[in-house]
Amino acid sequence: MMTPDAWTASRKDTRIGTPLEVLGAFLKLGVTCFGGPIAHIGYFREEFVGRRRWLDEQAYADLVALCQFLPGPASSQVGFSIGLMRAGYRGGLAAWTGFTLPSAIALVLFAYGAGALGGPIGVGLLHGLKLVAVAIVAQAVYGMARTLCPDRERASIALVAALIILFSSASVAQIAAILLGGVAGLWLCRAAPITSMGHIAVPVSRTVGLVALMAFILLLAGLPVLRGLGVSRGIALFEAFYRSGALVFGGGHVVLPLLREAFVTPGWVTDDAFLAGYGAAQAVPGPLFTFAAYLGAVVSPAPHGLAGAALGLIAIFLPGVLILMGTLPFWDTFRKRAGAQAIMRGVNAAVVGLLGAALYTPVWTSSVRTPGDFGIALVGFVLLTVWRAPPLVVVVISAVGGIALAQIVSLGG
Repeated sequence: MMTPDAWTASRKDTRIGTPLEVLGAFLKLGVTCFGGPIAHIGYFREEFVGRRRWLDEQAYADLVALCQFLPGPASSQVGFSIGLMRAGYRGGLAAWTGFTLPSAIALVLFAYGAGALGGPIGVGLLHGLKLVAVAIVAQAVYGMARTLCPDRERASIALVAALIILFSSASVAQIAAILLGGVAGLWLCRAAPITSMGHIAVPVSRTVGLVALMAFILLLAGLPVLRGLGVSRGIALFEAFYRSGALVFGGGHVVLPLLREAFVTPGWVTDDAFLAGYGAAQAVPGPLFTFAAYLGAVVSPAPHGLAGAALGLIAIFLPGVLILMGTLPFWDTFRKRAGAQAIMRGVNAAVVGLLGAALYTPVWTSSVRTPGDFGIALVGFVLLTVWRAPPLVVVVISAVGGIALAQIVSLGG
């Protein structure tokens, strides 16, 4: 006999929705969804499978599997897919807008206010936010390593990827590490059992899918050419954000080393400003990719401010949306192949190594300078991994700790 919960989850509201309905649903989630992409996926399931019944359990599981397979922000891609299924293309845009704008607005406001912070309190607050990044990234490395590197083959792929990043100053090191991870996965990870998956159906034709895939590839290959020609600084910024969004596998935190390479290395953003913004991004709900709004607002070459924030948001999310729409019509066939799954095992392992290298530099080397700094970062890590505390709690504790350390130094001086 079917239980009431199972019966509720099996039902589906088959009515055609409206973009306004989708916008309202995702706007509510955009101001309440704390905790990162895994938590977001849990919120989505409760809202759209359990409460609203816009899709059933199997369809939702298929969407999650697809978005975790692809590069890009997984939770935002799941949300876009739900909006697409509910109200067509305008519904997908409404879902992205509602889920993204609240945190983007908050980070732009932080970008404008951070420069006004001065004295021991302001310096301590910003340093405390940088220490948040240490705890958050350490938790991400720890959790992802346990899940994505469970055997010696994948652990070795992660190690090699980390060494490539640590000992190479080339701008293409991250790309090379990810590509080598995919090749190594195809070679070393084929023995793992094939994961069985169900069926997924969404309103995207194969023609639209091919156009989206072509656009994704053309932009990824063509924007660096335009940047090299010096067409405009706007193109250079768009290319940096687009490239970062196109090469992110394994979750939002993985974008950290890619964005640092794209913005700190050429001197567009300082390390201190970068890590302070990344720490602030942990305090807001919604997708971590809205960190791009902060970077776009504070970046030194024009356009910056509101124009830069809008450019950053569009450019970093665009590749994830294009490759999602390009893959949807062909996903059922491709994802069941052993070779495709082996490649992704290797790519995910390489991502762990990439994030581990980023934990050392720039996160650790630019933030942890005293025993007090280490203590605050350690408290945050234990709160996240052992106590399962919400990231917002860790942000508050780290910010208060940073202010306290700064006051102690000020009084001692």
